[in-house]
Amino acid sequence: MTLQEAIAGRRSVRSYSERPVPREIIEKLLTAATRAPSAMNTQSWAFGVVEGKEQLQQMGERARLALLAELDANGVTGEFRDRLSDPEMKPFYGATALVVIYATAQNPFSGINCALAAQNLMLCATDLGLGTCWIGVASVLLNAPATKQELGVPAEYEAIAPIIVGYPAGETPEKEKNPPEVLFWR
Repeated sequence: MTLQEAIAGRRSVRSYSERPVPREIIEKLLTAATRAPSAMNTQSWAFGVVEGKEQLQQMGERARLALLAELDANGVTGEFRDRLSDPEMKPFYGATALVVIYATAQNPFSGINCALAAQNLMLCATDLGLGTCWIGVASVLLNAPATKQELGVPAEYEAIAPIIVGYPAGETPEKEKNPPEVLFWR
């Protein structure tokens, strides 16, 4: 697969098979992530991995409830809150692995560095026949002090990119993308 094919073929996959992703494949994804550019080569990222469908289902339920509580505390209403209220909502969509990319430094570029690492990881996964999806719903749970302590994550680290990984169950259709909005070309 060429890079252009990986870019065109990458999808946010929301349906996964039961097949677990082997550790050596996850290690390849992590290595690809660390090949991303970073501001002043700070490489201000660290990774956490959670494996196992059952463990991810439990964590997904905790993530759903944590975000729902935060929305309720802030008086947020609407369709997104309604979706989170559904106990049948499965934030990790049956994936067998979760890779969390953490910002390790508090500087203006750490989040961007992590997003670049995430893109490398997702493109590498596409090349290897895997599906991925960035699951923002999990950030509230992953950044909670109790969860950081439970997982052994330093308190000052921030979960930026929780990405589920697995073998897709069926085809994921392409969604139409808008053409580039070019503001200037001088």
